[in-house]
Amino acid sequence: MATEARPLVGIRNRRVVVIVALAALVAAAAVVGATLLQTRGERTTIPNAVVKPHRGLPPLDLNFGVDTSAEARALSGAQALYSAGRAAQAAAIFGRYHSLEAQIGLAFAEWKQSGLAPLRSLAAAHPASSLALLHLGIADYWAGRNADAVAEWGKTAKVGADSPYGVKAEDLLHPRLKIPGLPYVVLDFGTPPAVGKLPPAQQLAALAHAAAKPDARAKLLYGTALWGLQRPLSAERQFAAAAKLAPHDPLARTAAAAGRFTKANPVLAFSRLGPLTGVFPRSAVVRFHLGLLLLWSGERQKAIEQLRLAAAYGRHTPYGEDARRLLSRLPGTRSK
Repeated sequence: MATEARPLVGIRNRRVVVIVALAALVAAAAVVGATLLQTRGERTTIPNAVVKPHRGLPPLDLNFGVDTSAEARALSGAQALYSAGRAAQAAAIFGRYHSLEAQIGLAFAEWKQSGLAPLRSLAAAHPASSLALLHLGIADYWAGRNADAVAEWGKTAKVGADSPYGVKAEDLLHPRLKIPGLPYVVLDFGTPPAVGKLPPAQQLAALAHAAAKPDARAKLLYGTALWGLQRPLSAERQFAAAAKLAPHDPLARTAAAAGRFTKANPVLAFSRLGPLTGVFPRSAVVRFHLGLLLLWSGERQKAIEQLRLAAAYGRHTPYGEDARRLLSRLPGTRSK
């Protein structure tokens, strides 16, 4: 269930990010609730609103972002123990702390003894917490209460629209779209080496400081970092600001379009990105990102067409190379 956190995008070489994306594309996305909703979340009724509870423990999905504090490290370790089936050991660690993450972790670790009740209490005490709402939905689903799970995930997607928990809720609400998380926004330049040597939280702060200036590249770097941390609304604001500063830059315009992507309403991104193929008809960066968004939207054949165009138009560019690499990993395709 838990999704591996992406690094601050731009801190490492851009191709590392692409390789991670490739791994996500070829791996089957393990998404709970895979039969709950119709395609794209469109529904009038929810089939099997109440079903037999699932066996075992519900999956836990705590996300600590750039937090490297002692507690975050301990709770991350506890989550790993829990995911490995060592619930009692995880409970001992979760029980040492009082944060909401720790309380949710403990409630999950004690699932067999306490069931849904602790999660309901935590969500009631924290009605605006996307963390609590997401995990109440997971607990509802595990208890066989599908309709309640869907309702909680819908709330999570709204309350946590600018958080990894909101992004996760969209994954659960739109299981037909198999690739988890947000599509990648890939830059062809990296973060200054001095910034890359800083701890994650300081890296993010340095990028934010640089992005406060009227500098399109700095805003793109900060935006991709936020995007990689699954804070899409904050990222989109940076991308839009970069495009305003550099209206003739295909990368800035592409990032601004891609930043509008959501699984609930992907047309918001496509309505901006599609027309850029006319504005920049032979741009590999536009075609490459259009291909990525199409893959995330389940449009595999259309994605392949765009990636082949990116490979052709950017034959001697990083985006052309990335498109060929991506095509080589898609079964049944050959780059040209």
